[in-house]
Amino acid sequence: MGEAVQTSRRYLPDTAILETRFETAAGVVTLTDFMPINKHDRALDLIRIVTGVSGAVEMEMELALRFENGQAVPWVRRKDYGLSAIAGPHAVELHTDLPLEGRDLKTRARFTVNTGDNVPLTMSYHSSNEQPHFVADRRDALDRTAIWWHEWVKHGSFEDMPDIWREPVVRSLITLKMLIYAPTGGIVAAPTTSLPEAIGGTRNWDYRYCWLRDSALTLYALLNSGYRKEAEDWRQWLLRAVAGSPDQLQIMCGIAGERWLPEFEVPWLTGYEGSSPVRIGNDASGQMQIDVYGELIETLHAARDAELQPQEEAWRLQKVLLDHLETAWRLPDRGIWEVRGAPRPFTHSRMMAWVALDRAITSTERYGLKGPVTKWRHVRQQVHGDICTNGFDAKKNSFVQYYGGDTLDASLLLMPQLGFLPVDDPRIGGTIDAVERELLQGGLVKRYSTGETDDGVGGGEGAFLACSFWLADAYVLTGREQDARNLFNSLLGIRNDLGLLAEEYDIVSGRLLGNFPQAFSHIGLINTAHNLVTAGGPARQRAEKIAPSKSYKVSPDRP
Repeated sequence: MGEAVQTSRRYLPDTAILETRFETAAGVVTLTDFMPINKHDRALDLIRIVTGVSGAVEMEMELALRFENGQAVPWVRRKDYGLSAIAGPHAVELHTDLPLEGRDLKTRARFTVNTGDNVPLTMSYHSSNEQPHFVADRRDALDRTAIWWHEWVKHGSFEDMPDIWREPVVRSLITLKMLIYAPTGGIVAAPTTSLPEAIGGTRNWDYRYCWLRDSALTLYALLNSGYRKEAEDWRQWLLRAVAGSPDQLQIMCGIAGERWLPEFEVPWLTGYEGSSPVRIGNDASGQMQIDVYGELIETLHAARDAELQPQEEAWRLQKVLLDHLETAWRLPDRGIWEVRGAPRPFTHSRMMAWVALDRAITSTERYGLKGPVTKWRHVRQQVHGDICTNGFDAKKNSFVQYYGGDTLDASLLLMPQLGFLPVDDPRIGGTIDAVERELLQGGLVKRYSTGETDDGVGGGEGAFLACSFWLADAYVLTGREQDARNLFNSLLGIRNDLGLLAEEYDIVSGRLLGNFPQAFSHIGLINTAHNLVTAGGPARQRAEKIAPSKSYKVSPDRP
């Protein structure tokens, strides 16, 4: 096999098509990887085309299929089109003309790629009780996929975006689009599990689910970027996922709204760079977190402001949730960061309870919707006074993570954009100063101090990228625009070579940490970019309760 002297990779501009280039002493080849777009069925195909650019390069292909979380080795059979692999309900077909050889429970092939050669391979998944399907023309599929992505990107609203920021924003939106499960509209937090928040540590979680707390920021990112269809699909997923008794509202669900997400460890996998345990499922799904009520109700309020498809059922749902929240807001919970230690009266959780009441009251005032507004106003004032009395530390001149504590929490940076206090209130400035003083490290923000907060997990973690974008947003709102631009540009600089972000970043080693790519981080990038280029960006829209952008291009052929 030719030894690569230099390897590089990129996404083809404005697409999700990945190209990897290998340069060797004998010549140059490229690998083009993509999943073809097919709007008429749910075929799952991964196509790779190996292309000879120059010279003659010896290549080796290795395929190791495992199912059931890496435990089940499939039964592999040779076929005239390549091979078929089956394990219980799962089946994979490999379509290739390469000479295949089975060895050590893997499939291998050696071949030479000359200048101008195109060697296609297709890996297709299907249920084992169904017949396999075939991609007739891989080149045609590549062309159609590129056209589809180009058309999708064209429907975005980037007219005011500087060229230097357009590419990161578009890449983030494409990434967000790829995290959407099209049949339901659900958006997963990340497509991975157990990538560690500290190499060798135990902070390894399964993020292949849809978090309700991401809902409002997601909606603003999609609407301000011109993607109303995706925003409406997300709103409809939310309404289906939360339907039921308000005291059973979960913080997260599966891609179709599944609620039973038991967590277990997989001992036969050693974990990324020895970081164990590897976890499947997420016990946080059973936690009580008061903030999700505010996230959900603000999302539905913003959707109504943006004139998405009206639905009276959504308002009835909000009233039922508020009936429960009138007393539940006082309960200690696990907070936005899903601590596994003792429940506490988290300041952010109670602030989001205030948001739920505030947005519901605004909806009645703006749209004439019916509800017990007098009672809601009374409870809203109770919550606000409670937070200002018990969540503020006069010695620090800052709000704190939970009542009775003195630790900081980066989620408090959301206060000004949620409209809890005016941006010129000295308590807002004091909180931003305290976050800079205690949580800002190496130019990025930690979500809280793991050494001072008992989160029931232990160990350290990196800087939290979404929180770093929130600090930039707070800078924008408080008039520190140059500080916001500097921080935003620093965050763009830590993206990997493909423009992707994980959940966290290790300042010392200079590497991304946590599950990857992370929707929350890319949503933060999109929203902060809009905040910097638009006077009425997402942060100000939330703070002033004005409608998210309704600008979009109408096309009957909209992807």
